[in-house]
Amino acid sequence: MALQESLAKFKKQQEKCQSTLTSIAAKAVSSKPSVPQNFTPAAPTKPPTPAVKFSNDTERLQHINSIRKAPVGAQIKRVIDLLLETRQAFTPEQINEACYVDMTANKAVFDSLRNNPKVNYDGKRFSYKSKHDLKDKSQLLVLIRKFPEGIAVIDLLQCTGGFTGIRNL
Repeated sequence: MALQESLAKFKKQQEKCQSTLTSIAAKAVSSKPSVPQNFTPAAPTKPPTPAVKFSNDTERLQHINSIRKAPVGAQIKRVIDLLLETRQAFTPEQINEACYVDMTANKAVFDSLRNNPKVNYDGKRFSYKSKHDLKDKSQLLVLIRKFPEGIAVIDLLQCTGGFTGIRNL
């Protein structure tokens, strides 16, 4: 008996939500005068068909929301990691698509990246700026000879990008 009551209560909640969605949709359509449409109310004996489809990818949307609600430092790290891994220049819109950090809406992230010593900003695009600007292996050899006391491996890995054999040195 309790199961039947719960089911009836659930159906009433569904009908109430559906009527709310229908009224919202009707208000949205009434605000557009160029497209007249007639809405007929659903019969109370029949369960209404959903007028608004909800997204099936809630997990992805929750992930995006958690990134955007994260502290500024965490968002900056995500962008710098993206720039380091890809070694490409990105616009703020492309960064938003790639790692879900909305730099146009978050001025603190934008300003921090623009002034970050590891990031180069040319007015339109952000790109990774390594500590040493190396183009080929000969420049790498000159850099290594310039520091007889040694150079940090992490600095070499970041500035060499796609050099092969750097890990074997």
